[in-house]
Amino acid sequence: MPLSLFFFLDGVVFATWVVRIPSIKDHLGVTTGGLGVALMCMSIGTGLAMTVSGRLCARFGTRPVVLAAITMLSLAVPLIALPGTIVALCVTLAGTGLCYGVLNIGLNSAAVEAEQATERPVMSMLHGLWSAGGLAGALLGGLLATLLTTLQHFLLVSALVLTCTAVLARPLLRGRLPAVRPARGGRGGFGLALALCGALAGCAAFGEGAVADWSVLHLRDDLHAEASLAAFGFSAYSVAIAFARLTGSHLVRRHGPTAVLVTGALLALGGILAASWTGSVAVAFAGFVAVGLGLANVFPLAIAQAGALGGPSGVSLASTIGHTGMLGGPPLIGFLAEQIGLAGALSAVAVTSGAIVPLALYFRTGSSRKALT
Repeated sequence: MPLSLFFFLDGVVFATWVVRIPSIKDHLGVTTGGLGVALMCMSIGTGLAMTVSGRLCARFGTRPVVLAAITMLSLAVPLIALPGTIVALCVTLAGTGLCYGVLNIGLNSAAVEAEQATERPVMSMLHGLWSAGGLAGALLGGLLATLLTTLQHFLLVSALVLTCTAVLARPLLRGRLPAVRPARGGRGGFGLALALCGALAGCAAFGEGAVADWSVLHLRDDLHAEASLAAFGFSAYSVAIAFARLTGSHLVRRHGPTAVLVTGALLALGGILAASWTGSVAVAFAGFVAVGLGLANVFPLAIAQAGALGGPSGVSLASTIGHTGMLGGPPLIGFLAEQIGLAGALSAVAVTSGAIVPLALYFRTGSSRKALT
């Protein structure tokens, strides 16, 4: 369906930016701490967008919001390559973050609508296609790393995404579905459930964001991998996430959500420690793959439940909390790296991965039993 292709395109755009982070850092000559400040500005922009995106979706519909947001994001990405100062980069990333935040809420709200209309769990599959797009974007970035400048690379991807958006716009709008009907019940209970869904998503998103934004730099600077090989490290991570999410619905039906969450959390914990402290590029690749496999289904499960409980507003609330991890985590990694090195900073992902275990066990008990089922 057209919606799935927009998840894919979003992944392509995200990976295009990620694989060029080292070259942008080198171009400006900033430290990891300075880069962390710039990433924080992107986080702030995305967080602000998420606070209003639910209302935009409720007023205009999820799919028109998706079309407007992906168009603006495609136009914004090439601007990231232009700044010559850290201040200009911060402003540019803040604007890009605004576009990304609106697109994220629109896509996830549309996915919840599709789940309600079809009565099938499609969220993990759609997030798997996002990861597949991330893989495609990372592979393309690796191939183009020595052939095109950062600006040329961004302009090429922007043109491709805008063309696809123009072609797919009408089919996407024709497929509009009724808005999600929020579940009935006490406001306090749902508020707590949504907050816990957001916390669960945030723990996973912290790890996803840290690996996405810093794995390439870790492979290149700490393990001395060449730029193209380092970019392919993110590709391996993206393959793992895509595979796990495309098979996630089957795993949940067969083993239950608690087993998927707990097993995945422990796998990610071990993987990030191996990737952070090894001196081998191959072991680091394997570690990042383990993180991808372990965390892949946590965020989709949490957001799908939040949408079923609260509609676009529920998606917006849980996503805002969750993406505090994805977009706030990388700047924190940058600040920590200034003090204890990038390997030590990446080890913080082990803490948030471990925190998934008690949250998953809580969802299995008492009044939370309806969550994540």
